[in-house]
Amino acid sequence: MTSDAPSFAATREGEELIRRAREVYKEAYVPYSHYPVGAAALFSSRRIYSGCNVENASYGLTVCAERNAIFQAVAQGQRVLQGIAIAVPGDGFPAPCGACRQVMREFTEDCPVILVNGRGETKETSLKALLPNAFGPEFL
Repeated sequence: MTSDAPSFAATREGEELIRRAREVYKEAYVPYSHYPVGAAALFSSRRIYSGCNVENASYGLTVCAERNAIFQAVAQGQRVLQGIAIAVPGDGFPAPCGACRQVMREFTEDCPVILVNGRGETKETSLKALLPNAFGPEFL
């Protein structure tokens, strides 16, 4: 079954998420992996928060771009994630790690996820596709 609705990436909000995610990966602090990632997250207030990955010599203290963006939003009182774009400068598409998927799930049951490579190509998916049968706050 096909839909005549435009892809989320083609909407004004999707395009802005992509632009901001691509812009912020330039600020990533990645002296160990050399793999910069940027993320821009749209919340129900229609505000967009962006973040980049920040590595640490103690690898476990590294923070991914997706969590960085979401945590900045939460610090400003946001609670309902509506969509997210994740961008990298390389040819491959990024994929959010398991921890980031679970943090996204804390603030939404499902939302569009736009993956962007360095050529500006996009791949669209959803949180439910990335994290099926997810554990969420309603289970507690």
